[in-house]
Amino acid sequence: MSKTYAKTPEALARLTPEQFRVTQQSGTERPFTGEYCSTDEPGIYVDVVSGEPLFASQDKFESHCGWPSFTRPIEAAHVTALRDSSHGMERVEVRSKHGDSHLGHVFPDGPQDRGGLRYCINSASLRFIPRARMVEEGYGDYLDMVEDEA
Repeated sequence: MSKTYAKTPEALARLTPEQFRVTQQSGTERPFTGEYCSTDEPGIYVDVVSGEPLFASQDKFESHCGWPSFTRPIEAAHVTALRDSSHGMERVEVRSKHGDSHLGHVFPDGPQDRGGLRYCINSASLRFIPRARMVEEGYGDYLDMVEDEA
């Protein structure tokens, strides 16, 4: 793919205060308040900072945890996992590879028939691109990873 993804000063300047707090300061949005908690239309979710593709709608599921949950990333290479022992817990933090944005955490309590993982992701870290706009926004290579519109 010819598209490149990076954290730029311009991208950081476009973030809302909440997006900046979550992505750049490893914050967490309050449960059930995120823009994409209930989104169920076909498309992909990209890093709000770098634009790198992170998750597909067909891998999203309702976990009732208060944040959008996914069973896997679109491309494992776009997500890094780091040990997080903050707040008196042992967790695995997930960050975008190129944007180095804090996304959320991954837990081993997802649907077993879909790999058993739950990527619990802050809406503030994401930008949703509906399937109908994927080609025009440069994400046509990922159309086969997104179900057709009903």
